[in-house]
Amino acid sequence: MLAARLAATKQSAAELAAVMTRLPQVLVNVKGVDKARASTDELLLAAVAQAEAELGSTGRVLLRPSGTEPLVRVMVEAADVDRVHAIADRLAEVVRQRLSC
Repeated sequence: MLAARLAATKQSAAELAAVMTRLPQVLVNVKGVDKARASTDELLLAAVAQAEAELGSTGRVLLRPSGTEPLVRVMVEAADVDRVHAIADRLAEVVRQRLSC
């Protein structure tokens, strides 16, 4: 898709990438949890929804079980690095509390 877009627009990859804004991102790997419950635990899902609402359109949250390791990955991205760390740490703690083995 990228090669097709480069050919169609006659722009360089750097020119196409210039429209993207890089934001601070934090990834927390939470070990020792039942990753199978990550997508079904109602309180955890509510905490993720709250974090997404808090960030609104200024950031994003991704919570997913690892496909290869016994852990859940919590990723938060937003403009304010302190806020990113606070939200990621808060969600990681909810994961630990709700999904501990």
